[in-house]
Formats: sequence, C-alpha cells, structure tokens
Amino acid sequence: MTTIRVLLADDQALLRSAFRVLVDSEPDMEVVGEASDGAQAVRLAKEERADVVLMDIRMPGTDGLAATRMISADPSLAHVRVVILTTFEVDDYVVQSLRAGASGFLGKGSEPEELLSAIRVAAAGDALLSPVATKGLIARFLAQGGDLDDDRDPARAERLEALTVREREVLVQVAGGLSNDEIAERLEVSPLTVKTHVNRAMSKLGARDRAQLVVIAYESGLVRPRVD
Repeated sequence: MTTIRVLLADDQALLRSAFRVLVDSEPDMEVVGEASDGAQAVRLAKEERADVVLMDIRMPGTDGLAATRMISADPSLAHVRVVILTTFEVDDYVVQSLRAGASGFLGKGSEPEELLSAIRVAAAGDALLSPVATKGLIARFLAQGGDLDDDRDPARAERLEALTVREREVLVQVAGGLSNDEIAERLEVSPLTVKTHVNRAMSKLGARDRAQLVVIAYESGLVRPRVD
C-alpha cells in the first residue's frame, strides 16, 4: 500500500495538531511536515516530497493563494495536489485558488471522514472535491461578474476548438459536477471512455485536474452559470 504524504499548512498550531492526529491515525497516509505560512509550505512540499497539501488561505506573509500559485507554477511540484481549507467566509479566494491550480476545497467544519476522503481523492488525481458545491460556488461568482469577468482569458474559448464534439459534451457534464460513472450513464458509454475523454480534454486545455476543467468551462462560456 502506497502511503500518501500529507503536508499541513495553517498558521494555527492547534488546528495543525488536530489534523496531524487525524491523518496519522490512518494506515495509508502520514503527515510529513507542518507549515505556518505559504512560503514555508512551498519549501516543505519540495523538501518532504508531499503528495497532498492541506492549505489554509489566510496566513501571514505568503498566504495560501500565493503559495498555491507557486506550487502550480513549479514543474518539480507537478505531482503535488493542493486542497484549500476554508471557512467559506471569503469565497472569491476559493475560486481564485482553483484557478491558480488547487485541486479543490473543503470546509474546516467538515467531518473527519470527509477530510480523509478528500485527501485520498486528491492523491488519486481525481481532484475535484465536493463537485456540486465547487461548481455552484464558481457559477455564483461568475454570475456576479466583477473581478472574475475582468480577469477572463479569451484564449480559453479559442482553445475549446481543439476539443472533439464528444470531449465538449463530457466537459459540460464535468462542469455540472458529475462523476465519471454518472457521465457514462448519461452519455451511454463506459466509465473508461469518459475517463479517456476527460484526460484528453485536460491535456488539450492545459488543466491540472477536474477542478480547473470546471473553471475553464465557465470562463470560456461553454457552460453558463445558472442564477437561482
């Protein structure tokens, strides 16, 4: 059994201690380091060969958002998956983190089993955590306009032209928060076929994982946010 190497990045020592006890209690994962700010998190991610970083957003000095960007931009850390821990008080930071390369987000008030599951999902590369919630969060902010609209990348819409019709169909379903099995059932194909289409779409669009695929789908206009 491969052990998942977890790095904890939070400026609150008490929270780090609680997360360490939880993670180290699992036979398939271990905490390999603790960071109290983003710069330290980036350094330890490289030194300790972390697989997953549980990253708080609000930290002194280099915050979690900046650290996530630094990890995503470093080719030597391409294997590292960042899971943002948040109280959901500043949702726009979460969206920016996903766009910066985070694999997803999780509320600090989540149940222990949810946190452990999130680590395993991220380590496996499936990446998108709480897909419906992630999709809803992104849709809500894109619907509001503002900073996200101002920072859109027109080139992403053009890059969608590289996708096949089926890959576009699958991308729409991914943006809807559906799993590979659910997409397979809806499109009447095998889960393996869906996985292949997802991987090809990620490669063509330069996305690290499914979380970024969701963001690209909305930013490019392929999927329109629904305002309830």
